[in-house]
Amino acid sequence: MHPLTKTLLEKRGITDLSAQEHFLYPDYGRDTYDPFLILNMEKAVERILSAMQGGERIVVYGDYDCDGIPGSVILHDLFTKLGYKNFFNYIPHRHLEGYGLNSEAVSQLRREGVTLMITVDCGITDVLEVTLAQELGMDVIVTDHHLPQAVLPPAYAVINSKQKGDTYPDPMLCGAGVAWKLAQAILSRGNFPDVALGWEKWLLDMAGLSTIADMVPLRNENRVLAYYGLKVLRKSPRPGLQALLRDANVDQRYLTEEDVGFTIGPRINAASRMDVPLRAFELLSTQDPAIGGDMAKHLANLNGERKLEVARMMKEAKKVLRERVIRDVIVLGNPSWRVGVVGIVANQLAEEHDRPVFVWGREGGKVGSRELKGSCRSDGRVNMVELMTAVPDGLFVGRGGHEFSGGFSIFHEHVHRLEDALIEAHGKVTKKEKSKDGVAIDAELTIDEVNEETFHAVDLLAPFGEGNPKPKFLFRDAQLAAVSSFGKERNHLKLTFRNSAGDRIEAIGFFLSPTDFPGVDVRGGGTVDLVATFEKSYFRSRPELRLRIADLK
Repeated sequence: MHPLTKTLLEKRGITDLSAQEHFLYPDYGRDTYDPFLILNMEKAVERILSAMQGGERIVVYGDYDCDGIPGSVILHDLFTKLGYKNFFNYIPHRHLEGYGLNSEAVSQLRREGVTLMITVDCGITDVLEVTLAQELGMDVIVTDHHLPQAVLPPAYAVINSKQKGDTYPDPMLCGAGVAWKLAQAILSRGNFPDVALGWEKWLLDMAGLSTIADMVPLRNENRVLAYYGLKVLRKSPRPGLQALLRDANVDQRYLTEEDVGFTIGPRINAASRMDVPLRAFELLSTQDPAIGGDMAKHLANLNGERKLEVARMMKEAKKVLRERVIRDVIVLGNPSWRVGVVGIVANQLAEEHDRPVFVWGREGGKVGSRELKGSCRSDGRVNMVELMTAVPDGLFVGRGGHEFSGGFSIFHEHVHRLEDALIEAHGKVTKKEKSKDGVAIDAELTIDEVNEETFHAVDLLAPFGEGNPKPKFLFRDAQLAAVSSFGKERNHLKLTFRNSAGDRIEAIGFFLSPTDFPGVDVRGGGTVDLVATFEKSYFRSRPELRLRIADLK
């Protein structure tokens, strides 16, 4: 093992030789778990197979984001492959219906003859809606990964490894990961002679996409799903996915986790934030290249609109914050703000101000509506579900989410009380320690060590993400050969160094300029301490090893 690889593993707490081997070289057969270890999986599979045998009408009810939509595609592709026709997918409209199940949709689905509903990435907190479904004669199988509340929905079966009594070895799967385990279980229990053994591996493109995009820890089984998911994504025959990548100038053969996080994910999410989530589902599930091409262009346009909307809201938010005292928790909003993108604004403000942020807007700009909806993001110290739960009952209409992010709804007449209530709750909840040393350094290297051997030693730990951050390296006293800007608007920074052989080594930083590093001598001939990550660009299919700037000192 390369000494640098060993150092990076130890930095991540992976010290046992066997654990290191398992981490570096994931094995599908060895490192994926029996899906029936998940509580209630047997019961859920029996009910689904019974429904298929009886020709019952099944609905797959999926969330509208880049976890629920790929998870819905997994079950869509499964039923299609099995030749079962009496099913359809339902994805609620973010602005008109909101997150999770809603009573109107449940009633309508029952009127349309549905007797079995399978949720994807939602349902764990929808006690009333699941109760209604059961009362109407519709069985519900909840598959979810969000934190359960004190009372579980009275579903036919709840598949969520975060619930009490579940001993599955990896309780941190994303929603699509749970859906993939359900598909795996159905295939292993049913009698499907026309389906090749191991066919479920083709569904790993969707499971891997969500595992990376939903930022669950890339350890344990999640690492396997992300690792093999990327391999399948690079070969995926989905026409819509291929068109999306072409439109974004991403070479599918060299797809990385960064392409998922910064190219695919935002376009999938743009559908629900700016339009109709079904468009993203159609893009990923269609077998028609024409539809795939149209959807890819549509999502790219929506993503452009999303960026403009976020920029406008951020400008307004910063103006408001300049005029008031910044407290331990920031709460702000505007009835004109689009609810679909308030989470992005909350995330940017949480990073900028290093504290929890709650941002609200009004669904679809409904004039006269009492209910406001919003998103919240953590500063990394506070569990957002615990924080919202610590607020007295009666203030939130609804609340839920993950450790570091969540969603909430509140009546307009109560929103002025929210910041005070959250600050009081903030004083009570447990807080984690957060590093105050700036950018964490994994190891110190020299410019001469920027080569293929070092890149390979680092790349063995890929894919990177939550729980396995991309390693950062310090290049001390690196002499700058040149400094330039690039891009259409010349708003990206390029630093050029030379190794001892005289070869050019480039480090780039998007949306950076020398003025972002006050006190640092960023000019040709100057010397800097560079903190950077390794990356390989495949622009125009030409592999180029370079560095990505994380900090200059």
